[in-house]
Amino acid sequence: MIQNQTYLNVADNSGAKQIMCVRILKPGNAKYAHIGDIIVGVVKEALPNMPVKKSDVVRAVIVRTKKMLRRPDGMHIRFDDNAAILINQDNNPRGTRVFGPIARELRDKNFTKIISLAIEVI
Repeated sequence: MIQNQTYLNVADNSGAKQIMCVRILKPGNAKYAHIGDIIVGVVKEALPNMPVKKSDVVRAVIVRTKKMLRRPDGMHIRFDDNAAILINQDNNPRGTRVFGPIARELRDKNFTKIISLAIEVI
């Protein structure tokens, strides 16, 4: 569960290292975001000489959460950290590489480009 003011690691090579969630883009007045949801965040840490700078406002999709996720077959998965991948307006990733495992639920939400870049899909 990701809410406002939550810090997330960035799991791609766009230049940002850490972002803070400032808005959840879901219908209605959603308080929490889960895997596959789009958020608006502010870059808190970034690498030098990269296109994404500190204090940039970016859109991101959540790919890992510490909160346990229950699948319809009864299986539960959870990850060691909260992580997101920066995306553009067309929901394509801004980076060219994806680090770490990615949840399979992203495929159902039409983030196929992120799934194809991922090394491990759980």
